[in-house]
Amino acid sequence: MASYSSRVRADIARWLQAGLIDASTAGALTRDVEANQRPSLSFGSILAMMAALLFGAAILIFVAANWEAIPRLARVAALFAIILACYVGGAVLKTRDHPALGEALWMVAAAAFGGSIALIGQMYHLSGDETSALITWGAGTALAAVALRSNPLTVASVGIADAWLFLRGFDYFGRAEFPHLFVVMASVLFAISFWSRSQAARHLIILSVIFYLALLFTEYETLQVAVPLVVVSVLLFSAAIFAAEPVDWILQLGGRLPLHALVGFLTGLAMVQFELADLSSYNSDFAITSAVALAGIVAAIVLGGRDSRGLRWVAYAGFAFELAIIYMVMLQSMLDTAGFFLAAAVLLGILAFVILRIEKRMRSPSGEGAAA
Repeated sequence: MASYSSRVRADIARWLQAGLIDASTAGALTRDVEANQRPSLSFGSILAMMAALLFGAAILIFVAANWEAIPRLARVAALFAIILACYVGGAVLKTRDHPALGEALWMVAAAAFGGSIALIGQMYHLSGDETSALITWGAGTALAAVALRSNPLTVASVGIADAWLFLRGFDYFGRAEFPHLFVVMASVLFAISFWSRSQAARHLIILSVIFYLALLFTEYETLQVAVPLVVVSVLLFSAAIFAAEPVDWILQLGGRLPLHALVGFLTGLAMVQFELADLSSYNSDFAITSAVALAGIVAAIVLGGRDSRGLRWVAYAGFAFELAIIYMVMLQSMLDTAGFFLAAAVLLGILAFVILRIEKRMRSPSGEGAAA
């Protein structure tokens, strides 16, 4: 898929050929696009990053394979030397205008730090479990992200926190209580993402919080989690649509808050539907919730779908999910299912007709003005 700058250049060339702009304007637009486009990774840089990661993995595997043959003091010194060399080497490469290679070395250092925790813990028989090791690894990576102001290290920190949440949430390590600590971890990492200018980390954190709430719902099976999620998602979506500039200036999500809000809205309503679903009898509350979900999907497409392809795809996926769950829950009453689908189809058809008429009326004055 062509990048945004490539598409703009193609449009500029087309406008110039069609006589819509002159050559000087086309040149000015092209220079502005080149000055503001994000630097992309070259194929060589990508290969170099992959080579650096493989090199780091090879070193750790070699050390682990020859662990017993290496003196204890030499083991610790070697591990710290690898970490220090990667961080210093990455900083040097960054200052010499090789940001991709520098970030790759920093990622190797973060991976080496995680491997060092496991190897040193095994060597000195330190107390603790895998959960503590993940927290220590994530905290160290987050500190490195703050010190180096690194976008990839921030994303890596969020990934480690997500791994901890996933493993603890599904009892992989065994737990006595729910991992509520993730709320603190997500809050700290969200603040760090502004310092490191990591928009990707903020997106991942928001999705991770939604996943955390889904786990919380499965743990306690209460609507006190689902209903607030739906309400907050609706409020955030409304704010992102009707006050887009100030909201995006605060959160700096690149205008994608409506997409996250829609994901939260659909997730919360899915929780409510699972709670209300009764396979043995028809449930009117479930039908109302399903109608709200379908109406919300339509509203999201109308209000925010025009400028966001991702939001449209999430809406389509949510619509397919709603059809599937409605059919499964109402399977024992085919007539009720058909009636619900028929009513929804009629309402959506009427809504589509009204929207098309409104859009046609909105376009007609501009068309007449242009003709005049």
